[in-house]
Amino acid sequence: MMKYDQPSQGQDNILSRREIEGMIADNNHIIILDHKVLRLDAWIKFHPGGDKVIKHMVGKDATDEVTALHSHEARQRMNAFQIGLIRERWINFLPPIQGGHFRPCNEDSTDGENQSDLEISSGESSHPPSPLFESDEDLFGLKWRRKTSTMAISVSASHLIVGTKPRAYVIDARTQEEIVLDQTKYPPLDAKHQDNIVQKYRALNERIHAAGLYNCNYFAYATEAFRYSVLFGLFIFFLNRSYFCLAAIFLGCFWHQLVFTAHDAGHMGITHDFQTDTVIGMIVADYLGGLSLGWWKRSHNVHHIVTNAPEHDPDIELMPFFALSHRFFGNLRSTYYDRVMAYDAVARFTVKYQHYTYYPILLFGRFNLYFLSWEHIYLGLGPRHGAGWWHRWFELAGQVFFWVWFGYGVCYLSIPGWWNRILFVLVSHMVTAPLHVQITLSHYAMSTADLGPHECFPQKMLRTTMDVNCPAWFDFFHGGLQFQAIHHLYPRIPRHNLRKTQKLVKRFCEDVQIPYTVFTFYSGNKEVICRLGDIAMQAKNWEEC
Repeated sequence: MMKYDQPSQGQDNILSRREIEGMIADNNHIIILDHKVLRLDAWIKFHPGGDKVIKHMVGKDATDEVTALHSHEARQRMNAFQIGLIRERWINFLPPIQGGHFRPCNEDSTDGENQSDLEISSGESSHPPSPLFESDEDLFGLKWRRKTSTMAISVSASHLIVGTKPRAYVIDARTQEEIVLDQTKYPPLDAKHQDNIVQKYRALNERIHAAGLYNCNYFAYATEAFRYSVLFGLFIFFLNRSYFCLAAIFLGCFWHQLVFTAHDAGHMGITHDFQTDTVIGMIVADYLGGLSLGWWKRSHNVHHIVTNAPEHDPDIELMPFFALSHRFFGNLRSTYYDRVMAYDAVARFTVKYQHYTYYPILLFGRFNLYFLSWEHIYLGLGPRHGAGWWHRWFELAGQVFFWVWFGYGVCYLSIPGWWNRILFVLVSHMVTAPLHVQITLSHYAMSTADLGPHECFPQKMLRTTMDVNCPAWFDFFHGGLQFQAIHHLYPRIPRHNLRKTQKLVKRFCEDVQIPYTVFTFYSGNKEVICRLGDIAMQAKNWEEC
């Protein structure tokens, strides 16, 4: 059994904001959970969800994020890392991974508690880790002000586009315009409004628990298992009769449906036991689908924390093929991949036509997932110690198993001729494209603006995620995951219960005055294409100017 380091201070020790800032300055991973101060340095290398997701919570009240993504038992085990308590309402720092600056304990300065809400310590001096914003500060000494008017920003942007200022300044003006636009549509970031949202969000979670919506519907899984068996059986039937295209279509449908179960397992939404659901997820994802569940969890957990953040969310970091924000024109540095996403000659060409290439590229999305899965396993990016130490080797065995039965047994032994084999692989993989469309649909048309560390978790999720409306009988096609906004609010709710949760979430949104965004599948696609086309037009304008 894994042993944890004992806390260095008493659990009843009251810590000041200044002391916590100093600890973070000394490279400690400190988060706040239910007024408890946790130091996670001893745990971060064991975390099955990866280290990046913890780093994005350093210096912040992570109560809602931790509650959303962890079981009650996991939260109880976190008490082993408690080093103290806080008395007052916590005002979030900007985490170091996002550019937060922290003062060491021996540095003389005024206490952060005396500073205003929007100029608190690191929030005042920090900036996103991007050459774009570094250029702005260095050249012009810009500092964002919350009360900037929309009219002033629009005039500034239109003046700058004619070429009187460097491009970085123009991009920054557009960024500020988007921030102000979001601020007019969503509740203010002051403590009164944000605390009200959080209080009602947590109360809604209690009602969802009481209604039994966290309980898994195993009858629905029995129905799905039957569907999976039929699809796989049809694949084998047509393969044996040399109808290779039909066989490929049914195999692709089989993979398309399997992903939904792997998704549930990754969120511990089936048995709610970490190890059991992990085994289920790896068997489904690796052994039957050839994709790494460990890679998905490491990436997906970060996506749930920093949704639609251009510098941080790997799900929208798709350069050089797609740019979901004009900010990608400024060579953003990805904190997830730890590299600069260069807006190079290839990107400058592809982004201008991304609204035309969107569907063709998604047809081949599964091949990219293979690469990311192999990279995760080969480089050992998952936990090498603790409860998940064996995952890498179990997944490696799963990859070998998959490529033996699919690559050798199906493609090589069962299909004659290289042309037939290539066609079979392409068709079977392209059939899964609707899944990639659905995944991107829920975020690509939503905001990519960063309102700062004071925005609460539920508001951020609803601002960056939308739902897709469809008849109940068509839920099987979307796997229930068309309710992405609800899923982001409460990730551990089994997807079969998300439709039932929708009414409760709608009432919550009306109560706290947060827009609940929902489109049909057709109108959602239109929104995404329009968004991609708008960014493509901006790319052309930057180049011409």
